[in-house]
Amino acid sequence: MNIELMVDGIIAFTRENARWAPYIVFTLAFAESMAIVSLLVPAWGILIGIGALIGISELEFWPVWLGAALGASVGDWLSYLFGFHFKESATRIWPLSRHPAMLEKGRVFFHRWGPWSVFFGRFFGPLRAVVPLLAGVFAMPGLHFQLANVASAVIWAFVLLAPGTVLKQFF
Repeated sequence: MNIELMVDGIIAFTRENARWAPYIVFTLAFAESMAIVSLLVPAWGILIGIGALIGISELEFWPVWLGAALGASVGDWLSYLFGFHFKESATRIWPLSRHPAMLEKGRVFFHRWGPWSVFFGRFFGPLRAVVPLLAGVFAMPGLHFQLANVASAVIWAFVLLAPGTVLKQFF
C-alpha cells in the first residue's frame, strides 16, 4: 500500500470520526514512541496532519493533545522497560545490532546528560524511539526516566498539535 494513501486515509478517517480522534492520536503517538515500531509507522506526519485538522474541523484540541501525550508516554515507558529487562539482548535487535558504535555514544550521552537525554531525545526524529530503549539498557533510574518522559511527551504533543489551534484563532 502506498504510504501517502495510508496517511491521507487515516487523516480523513479522523476528520470523519472526530469522537475517535483522541484514541487514534493515542495509538499514533504510541507507535511513534515505541522502539522499532516508530521506524515502520509514519505516525509523525499523520499527527502533524491531524494537528492541522484541529484548526479546520470539529476536533477539540485538549482531548486530542491528551491522547498524544499519553500515547507518547506509554510508548516510551514500554521501550524503557524492554531495554531495562532485556539489557544486552535488546542491543542485538535491528537497528542497534547494525550500529554498535551508536551504543557507546549512547552510553556516554546518558552518563553526561542523564534525564535531559530522554527529554531532548523526544524532539529528534529517529532518536525518539531509541533513546528510551537505551535508557533502559543503561539502567537509568525509573523515576528520572518517567519525569523526563512525561514532561517531554506533554510538550511534544503540544508542539505537534497546537499550530492548528492557533490557525483556528485567525481564520
